[in-house]
Formats: sequence, C-alpha cells, structure tokens
Amino acid sequence: MLTMKWSAIEELGERGLVLLDRMDDFSEEDPLYAFALDELLCRSTGRGGPAVCHLWRHPRAFIMGLRDSRLPGAGTARDLLETAGWATAVRNSGGAAVPLDTGVVNLSLILPKSDVLDFHFHNNFEQMYELIRLALQGTGRQVDKGEISGAYCPGDFDLSIGGYKFCGIAQRRQAHAIIIQAFIVAEGSGAERARLVRSFYDIAAAGADAANFPVVTDDSTASLEEMAGLGAEASHAFAAAVKQVIREAQEGQPSAGSLILPDSEQVREMAETLHNRYAI
Repeated sequence: MLTMKWSAIEELGERGLVLLDRMDDFSEEDPLYAFALDELLCRSTGRGGPAVCHLWRHPRAFIMGLRDSRLPGAGTARDLLETAGWATAVRNSGGAAVPLDTGVVNLSLILPKSDVLDFHFHNNFEQMYELIRLALQGTGRQVDKGEISGAYCPGDFDLSIGGYKFCGIAQRRQAHAIIIQAFIVAEGSGAERARLVRSFYDIAAAGADAANFPVVTDDSTASLEEMAGLGAEASHAFAAAVKQVIREAQEGQPSAGSLILPDSEQVREMAETLHNRYAI
C-alpha cells in the first residue's frame, strides 16, 4: 500500500468514490456525451448521490474552450478540423483548446461541495493534483504543478514532468456539487498535439488581440509514454494506477453508494443542450 500522510486523497477516500471506467467505451461519437454524463452525474451527486471518478477517452475530437469559440476565425478553424475528420465541440468547463484521442485519458472527479474544501477552488484542483501525483509515484518521476509557457490549455495547475506539460485541469461548478476535469496526455507525441492546437489558433485567432489566446510551442508538451516510461499502453497503465490509488485510500471506509447511471437518451439530450448553448 502507498504510504500517505493526511491529504486530499484521504478526503476522497472518505467520500466513498464510485469508479466509472469508460476507457474503452467508444459507442458514442459525440465528444460532448462524456461532458453531458458528467453534468447529469454532478446533479445526482449534489442531491446526495455518490461521488464519482469517471475515466474516459474519445478516439478523435477537438474540444474548444468558451473563449476559443469567440475568436474571430473559430468557425473557419472548426470547419477545417471537421473536414480533416475531427469531431469538434465547445465544453462547459474552463480552459482552452485540447485535442482528444485514444492516447489522452480524461479524468473527472465529481464531488459534493464541502465547506472545507470548497472555500477556495484551488483546494479542488489540489485533490486532482494529489491523485495524479500518487498514480505516477511508481514511475519515480516528480510531478510538478504550475503554468508551462507555450503549452496548450495553459493554467496555474498545469501538471508537468521535467518542464513538459502532460496534464491540464479545469472545473465545472453546480449549486451543490463540482466537477474537476483533467486531460492526461498519456501516449504518443505531445509535440504533434501542440502543433495541431497551434494550427487551430493560427486560423481561429487571426486578427484577435494576443491576450485572448495562448501562444503554443512544440517544446512545451510531452506524453507519459515519452517521459515516464509507461510504454505504449500508457493510457491503461495510468488509468489502472488511478483506480489503485482510490481503492487504497478507501480501505477501511464504508462501502460507496450504488451509482445509478442516467439512460443514454437522457445523456444525448443533455449533450444536445450543451451543443446549442455553446455553439460557435
């Protein structure tokens, strides 16, 4: 068992997280399906349902932030991405543009609001950081936090190894619960993904104020496969490590409540609502 002092992870263990592993579920093409599922699960958690750790992937999607969608050339850039075979969408959480594929693990923590941990939103980000740091502890690599210059979807809680970003964290808040979402670049080339994002901004941000979009460089992002020695199956190795950390944190705690998933049609309806609400 991992040796841990009191931390955000112990708090997660006490919450009785339910693990929802959709890593290999590619049945829904809509990239907002998973975000819509998070939205509905968050409502359930806020009404007293269990906290949830949701792991998922999408085979080929380009997810924009709200500010990205307002750039002058966003529609043109979106159309070019779709012509190249990328599904596109604007997400309802914070952050900027992120490409998704089978080498990117998406991790959501869906938690009831806590008077202690919700005092400042950084506490929620700390929970995600601690979970990811412990999941990678066995690699012997140090996981740092802090904005990485030149990385796509930049933020104070960029997670990096050796100066290269591999993870970004955003959040979505409801009245009684919160979703902390992370993307983890696990497999493949971080530089190739950075080039794709830069090409999006080359078109979307043409003529825009430089303060309204990030400057993305090739030498800012790398994958866990490239940096942490997790191999070609780094996505599954990372997901397994996350689940192990949560299970160990929950040892000795009461069993988590049962998770009642919304039916697929409800999720699709919510996804359609999100598409309409955040359309370019």
